[in-house]
Amino acid sequence: MTVVKIGLFGINTGACADPQVALRVARAAEDAGFDSVWTAEHVVLPDPQAPPSPVPPETSLLDPAVALAYLAGGTERIQLGTGIIILPQRNPLVLAKELATLDVVSNGRLIFGLGAGYLKAEFDALGMPFEDRGARTSEAIEVLRTLWTQSKPHFEGRFWSFEGIQAHPLPLRSPHPPIFVGGHSPPAYRRAVAQGNGWYGFALDPEAAAGCIRGLAEAAERVERPANLAPLELSLTPSVALDRDTVRRYEDLGVSRLVAIGRGNDGDTLVKFVEQTAGTLL
Repeated sequence: MTVVKIGLFGINTGACADPQVALRVARAAEDAGFDSVWTAEHVVLPDPQAPPSPVPPETSLLDPAVALAYLAGGTERIQLGTGIIILPQRNPLVLAKELATLDVVSNGRLIFGLGAGYLKAEFDALGMPFEDRGARTSEAIEVLRTLWTQSKPHFEGRFWSFEGIQAHPLPLRSPHPPIFVGGHSPPAYRRAVAQGNGWYGFALDPEAAAGCIRGLAEAAERVERPANLAPLELSLTPSVALDRDTVRRYEDLGVSRLVAIGRGNDGDTLVKFVEQTAGTLL
């Protein structure tokens, strides 16, 4: 039995863009002992598809917060992760309300994964500046923390400033839902070290994961980690099939959660994938 937690990626896309299929798969994952289910996100997609766009423009992607709120009503224990929300494309005050609500309706099961984004066409369509997305991401994290933890929220930043407001309900998790910073770049590593409860990597084999973890270690030598943050929790979506030996390789690197991509084009196949994965790893 592995010590690494096992999650399921893609609960809002593919066959799971059908909410009834998504609920069936999420319940199967919960029953099988999976730790979590995770969403993908692109608010819009470039048409026609061109690198580095990852999927065709017609790909259905349910909104992460809406999809997870729906799944929260039909499950009891499994954690609900955003893997990831493209944070600089969002107004963080509005997002803070959406995510706090999701944490409340799920009885404190939200894991908030975020990224800075990488498709300029998305930012252009949304009217958001692409060049300062990193700075916006870092500041937005602090906006969210301020709204979720301060009794009298007050913030002054480059992009957002506020005081004399309240935003309730607050999340059920204390002090707030865990924040996982996604990305494979030096700025993402620094952001994870300085601001994240965890780091989330995507589509990594063990060798690539080892390189990212070295990047996080190098960032930790340059960026101070706040004393109130526990050691960084490492989660990632593997790019290879998982067996016990492969899981052990990730575990030896310090990875604590593997979020497997659901393999299947319909509910039956996805449920079988969940059950087979649990039988092998859990």
